[in-house]
Amino acid sequence: MSEIEVKNLTFGYPDGFENVFENASFRLDTNWRLGLVGRNGKGKTTLLKLLRGEYEFDGTIFSDAEFFYFPFQTDGLGESGMEILRGLCPEAADWEIVREINLIGLDVRIAGRNFSALSEGERTRLMLVALFLKRDGFALIDEPTNHLDMASRQALAEYLYKKKGFILVSHDRSLLDGCVDHIMSLNRAGIEIRQGNFSEWERDKEERDKSETERNSRLKKDIERLKDAAGQAARWSEKTESSKKGKNAGGLKPDRGYVGHKAAKMMKRSKVIEQRYLKAAEEKSSLLKNVEENESLKIFTQDFPKRMLAEFKDCSLFYGERKICGPLNFAVERGDRIALCGKNGSGKSSVLKLLCGQEIGYTGNVYVAQGLKISYLPQNTDLLKGSLRDFAAKRGADESLFKAVLRKLGFERSDFDKDISDFSAGQKKKTALAASLCETAHLLVLDEPLNYVDVLSRIQIERAILDCQPTVIFVEHDKAFADNVATKRIFLD
Repeated sequence: MSEIEVKNLTFGYPDGFENVFENASFRLDTNWRLGLVGRNGKGKTTLLKLLRGEYEFDGTIFSDAEFFYFPFQTDGLGESGMEILRGLCPEAADWEIVREINLIGLDVRIAGRNFSALSEGERTRLMLVALFLKRDGFALIDEPTNHLDMASRQALAEYLYKKKGFILVSHDRSLLDGCVDHIMSLNRAGIEIRQGNFSEWERDKEERDKSETERNSRLKKDIERLKDAAGQAARWSEKTESSKKGKNAGGLKPDRGYVGHKAAKMMKRSKVIEQRYLKAAEEKSSLLKNVEENESLKIFTQDFPKRMLAEFKDCSLFYGERKICGPLNFAVERGDRIALCGKNGSGKSSVLKLLCGQEIGYTGNVYVAQGLKISYLPQNTDLLKGSLRDFAAKRGADESLFKAVLRKLGFERSDFDKDISDFSAGQKKKTALAASLCETAHLLVLDEPLNYVDVLSRIQIERAILDCQPTVIFVEHDKAFADNVATKRIFLD
């Protein structure tokens, strides 16, 4: 057993408005299967890169282990999966490579195929094999599940559960529950580490947040009471000072020397009392906890006047001459929350695009109700750019409402002045998602809406859908989200 010890870590990007880490200190056991969670933009990937020594920082990071970061760069290492694995892990024998490929649930023959021709799930799992073939290394795994289907995610969880010694950045609750034994969270109050999986951490967090919220409420009342008392003391001082002037009840002028001396003493006393109350209020304020709350979101869709919104009858989709999926037979009715399920490449995104009127080759019949307003969230948001104001105007969303939703999803006010192209992948996805939630549409069409989105925001979005009950059809490989949200499932072969 060895440790990773971090002391007084302080780091900020040169163009950043504030430090990402400020005097952070913590210890990690290198045998832990550690899940790293937190809002988008709170420093999860940055922390991994700091451990790797990629940035200069203040403070110290000490460990005997060598850190290896996922995903790897594979350029120039060969064409086949096996060639790339040998290039990444020259110290590993072929039998060790074959063993790990079997352990992660892949057919060994896949390693002999051209790497670029493999699916996202196959490439991801082969790269993880390389990660754990490294000698005396500590694995830093950064969001391995993006674009992976549910089956691939389950295989990944089972593989990681058998390993020791890694930090996993993931927003997938099912994956975290399936393979980690500790959680590190980066939140507003700092860094905290808890034993257990994500669900255990979440239950504990909710209990602690409830307790801290109640405590904060009591403290705020105490603070207001003390401030009122300080104000009363100040008014008493002013009243005492004014008594030096005027006449007494008998119409005689008071002894100004005597009254002045008395007033000065009373004024000094009231000032002391006022300062005492203000100091007490300040001390109470310092006890307030900065609780990471998931604020409620609202979805602004409209009910369509007809029950039937869309319908697929004997519909098959094609890429050129190649059939992608079908025949499909299903309807989208008012109030439905439909999950399209299937492996990567089964045509899920193409079904959504066809529903939205995009050019997709098909046979059969597709009915879309006249006057139906659709809000479409595409899978890829990498190319978004420009100001938030212009983006909201382009999408027809109210700017104030749009930014209010982004604030609830963890955006800082300073983010509003940035170009969208400078946002993280998670922030770009939230930007597109927030605009979709603000549109007055009848139907939400969401293609992997949670890709790169942090786990706390995922829970917010999930609760908003359950509370507002919009009509929605979606593709999402986050098992927990699909299980909790969907009222219907359509399986594509």
